[in-house]
Amino acid sequence: MKRVILAEKPSQAQAYAESFGKFSKKDGYIILNPSNDIITWGFGHLVELASPEEYRDEWKKWNMKELPIIPQTFKFKVGQGKSKQFNIIKRLLKEADQIVIATDSDREGENIARSIISQAKADNKEIKRLWINSLEADEIQKGFSDLRDGKDFYSAYIEAQTRQISDWLVGINLSRMYTLSLQKKGINEGVFSVGRVQTPTLYMIYTRQKEIENFIPEPFFEMHATIKAEKGSFKAKYNKKFPTKKELQDLIKKHELLASNPGVISDIGTKRISQPSPFLFSLSDLQSLINKKYKVSPSDTLKHVQSLYEAKLLSYPRSDCRHITDSEFHYLIERIDGYQSVLNYTIEQPNTSKRKRYVDGSKVQEHYAIIPTKKVPTQKELDKLTSIQKEIYYTVLKRTMAMFETDYKYDETTITVEIKKLPFISKGRTILDKGWRKLEYAASKKTDKEENTELPLVQKNEAIEADLATSEGFTAPPKSYTEGTLITAMKTCGKELENVEEKEILKATEGIGTEATRANVLETLKKQHYIEIQKNDVTVTQKGAILCQAVKNTLLSSPEMTAKWETYLKKIKKEEGTQEAFLENIQKFIDHTLASSAQVIESSDWSTRITSMNQTISQTKQTIGTCPACGQSIIDKGKFYGCSGYSNGCTFTLPKRYVGKTLSEATIKKLLKTKETSLLKGFKKKTGETFSAALIVNEEHKVMFKPYKKTDK
Repeated sequence: MKRVILAEKPSQAQAYAESFGKFSKKDGYIILNPSNDIITWGFGHLVELASPEEYRDEWKKWNMKELPIIPQTFKFKVGQGKSKQFNIIKRLLKEADQIVIATDSDREGENIARSIISQAKADNKEIKRLWINSLEADEIQKGFSDLRDGKDFYSAYIEAQTRQISDWLVGINLSRMYTLSLQKKGINEGVFSVGRVQTPTLYMIYTRQKEIENFIPEPFFEMHATIKAEKGSFKAKYNKKFPTKKELQDLIKKHELLASNPGVISDIGTKRISQPSPFLFSLSDLQSLINKKYKVSPSDTLKHVQSLYEAKLLSYPRSDCRHITDSEFHYLIERIDGYQSVLNYTIEQPNTSKRKRYVDGSKVQEHYAIIPTKKVPTQKELDKLTSIQKEIYYTVLKRTMAMFETDYKYDETTITVEIKKLPFISKGRTILDKGWRKLEYAASKKTDKEENTELPLVQKNEAIEADLATSEGFTAPPKSYTEGTLITAMKTCGKELENVEEKEILKATEGIGTEATRANVLETLKKQHYIEIQKNDVTVTQKGAILCQAVKNTLLSSPEMTAKWETYLKKIKKEEGTQEAFLENIQKFIDHTLASSAQVIESSDWSTRITSMNQTISQTKQTIGTCPACGQSIIDKGKFYGCSGYSNGCTFTLPKRYVGKTLSEATIKKLLKTKETSLLKGFKKKTGETFSAALIVNEEHKVMFKPYKKTDK
């Protein structure tokens, strides 16, 4: 039987081949020895949806009269520059008796593989599915020895394809409508890209920004007391805020309070708190924490976690699960000494009981939580990691090991002091066992003072002296979103969560996007110049505000509606819904929006926006692209190109002349857009010899050569 294994990308194919031992490389595929099985690969989305003009010539031009653009049958094509590899795959698939889909074990991986198979007209072949959570050799071998029936994953492909088509329909139709309608009103800010997920997300950010801008601080007044007891002093507070100083003064007058007053300890209460370690990491939880700790974008965090997955150090990254199964729990216990050695930390008495908070197979559907793999890295292997990769690995490892530590235990004491019949409250905390916090917060800036606020020993009915003081404060505006908190907000549809873990509200909340796509949505908003990142805060640009004004009171401004769409898409995977029903609903939505929104834009007053736009247009004329480091604009600064976010800490720059060659603006634009140029001639060595090379922007956002073997003589 001739078997062809279809991987998502070359590095994945290489990992599969290495797990089998002997193999030989060919052009676009690998032959395994002695089985003669073949491994080939795509380059991500090898097959994509056709563009409108490939259906009808008249759809090429943006024209309101041609909307809606809704093909009767959707066409797919091989992506530009990918024909060679596709033709190799097509030939191999046609010759195969069995196809093993071995792309990433998620919906999008299924879509990538099935799209290739469909385009190659190989749907009639026997199809099996490799489903693994790690690229370690033994996990790969185990996965191939227990291949699943491809039919079991077909609905995941239909779900992903439905998402792909619906996003295409919304993007093509509404981007054209909003762009043309706003242009008609004199707003020429380029294309106004609209998306089923990206636009509600943008509106959520816009709403928060307007709340902050319109916030009016309100004063409040409080009363405090320094309590002098026999065995020490402590602070207490009257548990009420007053809107005016007069109301507070009236209370003071009524109770004849003086600067110093006698009082009595009226009540003492102590409760013991035992706090288990946090849940294991889902992708969004990890993205949010890494952004908070290191100001790394969710997109970059995903890239780093993906690289750690490919390095066989972390489990599958795109997981929305916070639990593991018995199998993972057992291998973690077996390697606990090795993990502790990596952390240079010892758990004195590891808790090896299977607590459902962490180990619950019923809650693991596609993938378990992000945890360390069975591979315990050597110091040499750790040294090969970048600093942020190392921090992410340690963060995941600490969170996983915290599961085996003791609970964080403390006594919370509440003392009530009565001063002239008014109750003043003081709360203190006595730490009994730092438990997992010793591990998780070992390098944090948290001080013992913040954690350990012991109160002096007092007795009920003990007489005290109280020195009173008043203070004025102001109500605080809502906090700006960071990229990290946005990931959580997308997951919770913008609902405020004071304590996510205790409420476990995420499980019952319909979110925007998927675990794998949320970071990409934020990157898209950056690239469209709808949002900017300033000191890790997300702000809406002028262009973004214009679009938000245009979509106000439409379904595009409703995160809740988008969440309902996502919920139905998930039903398709469960075969509880159909692609036809969903796309019919999307088409109705497009028809309604086209009919109503263009009219709303036409009747709205845009003079204020146009004036503001004209005031800043000179600043944007010099913009030549998007900064790969922070997502803000790259502008011409005379002798070089630099990021407009320099004042906010971004130091990314591009030279106008590199190794003896002047770089054209077109070259710089291409480099910023694709992170790679075509082959460029005319670079000069110190010897005067010229050579050709391409330039790339690497993961560290540095410009460097992509060398070519052939050089100019």
